[in-house]
Amino acid sequence: MTPTDHELLAHAVAAAREGRAEGGIPIGAALVVDGEVLAVGHNRRVQLGSPILHGETDCLANAGRLPASVYARATMVTTLSPCDMCTGAILLYGIPRVVIGENRTFYGGEDYLRSRGVEVVVLDDAECVRLMTEFIAAEPELWNEDIGEE
Repeated sequence: MTPTDHELLAHAVAAAREGRAEGGIPIGAALVVDGEVLAVGHNRRVQLGSPILHGETDCLANAGRLPASVYARATMVTTLSPCDMCTGAILLYGIPRVVIGENRTFYGGEDYLRSRGVEVVVLDDAECVRLMTEFIAAEPELWNEDIGEE
């Protein structure tokens, strides 16, 4: 039985919660191929002092090296609309489908993904909105740093 997008999002949400519990930014992702979760990741910029470990890039790193044929069947599931860097990683590896938990608190590269032929599904998930809304209210400076704003 193939899991639904909402069921797959639960893996990314769990990763986002883990990241927040570690003192980081609550954004998580899961890489799914043929209905199976291959890897999860979460934003670890704070925890590791990394400028590039967003949820999606951490997830891709956790998946390890994969052949193009695997990426071509993949879905990236993410709790938040992907930033330009993560959008680029999705395009670089030819991931044809992205499921986004929410895009109210941040609207990333969705239009660009669509223009490049990627299927983009936005679930507008209340839990994802709550995680980000609470985080942004509690730590606006850290959030602005994460999205490259002053």
